[in-house]
Amino acid sequence: MDKYIRFDWAAKRMLRNKANFAVLEGLMTVLFDEKVTIVELLESEGNQEREDDKFNRVDIKARNSKGEIILVEIQQTRELYYLQRILYGVAKTITEHMKLGSKYDQVKKVYSISIVYFDLGKGADYLYHGQNQLIGVHTKDQLVINTRDKDAIRMVAPSDIFPEYYIIRVNEFNKVATTPLEEWIDYLKDGNIKDDTTTPGLAEARERLRYLQMSDAERRAYDRHMDNIMVENDILETKVIEGLEQGRREGREEGRREGRKEGIEEGRKEGIEEGIEKGRMEGRFEAMVDLARKMKQRGTPLADISEFTGLAEEEIAGL
Repeated sequence: MDKYIRFDWAAKRMLRNKANFAVLEGLMTVLFDEKVTIVELLESEGNQEREDDKFNRVDIKARNSKGEIILVEIQQTRELYYLQRILYGVAKTITEHMKLGSKYDQVKKVYSISIVYFDLGKGADYLYHGQNQLIGVHTKDQLVINTRDKDAIRMVAPSDIFPEYYIIRVNEFNKVATTPLEEWIDYLKDGNIKDDTTTPGLAEARERLRYLQMSDAERRAYDRHMDNIMVENDILETKVIEGLEQGRREGREEGRREGRKEGIEEGRKEGIEEGIEKGRMEGRFEAMVDLARKMKQRGTPLADISEFTGLAEEEIAGL
């Protein structure tokens, strides 16, 4: 069976070539349920290619044939305040791509696509989609705005302007792929591509993203990338489990003490629940401290470490 290069690596190293745009276009076509054509790739800050780069995050910024901007972000490991960060990224993109002194009619719609390989909150689905809408509190209708375009009055819905957000929770996909979207998620998660696929982008990926087509140097770099991901995930998972177990023990003890006063069974239940939550929080914090220490040893700038872990730069400097 052919082995295919993971999408995150391909996005960082290979898909920026115009000849390979069809792979990216395929993913967006399936998500948006309409044909998407990429005109150009725009500058994006997360694409360093040094050994100690942000291998856990890849950013792609593209402009489609309508002039709209599409952000694709691939995130490997847990990050605090993730929703706030993608909101900031969208806002920054809107302002970056307006010329100084331009009128507001030059604001372009932005699509944000997040492909995440970590536990991002609670939810049963592997794909979430959202957008700002202005809905009547009493009438429940959607507000449509008058605007002037080339001396003509036309109606514009918020959906024509406001950003749209897609979050793909890769690890939540656990089914046999039968639709084009499911085939794409299956590739993102496990690198599987059907031999007879007709899904947009995946046929091109089968031809251009074969592992054995890479040079020896590229394969070694790719294998190091995969090893790094496994190590980081293992560090985080171990710390969370350790913190969870400690929290359970403390929670049981606290629950027993409270139980003697207000009822043993109720106290145990509350103590265990509080202990589990405490364990999760402590485990995540310890994991981020360990990860910050490791990134610092690699020479990663303190500002980048702080952004990724949520720790203050002063805390990181003292590690």
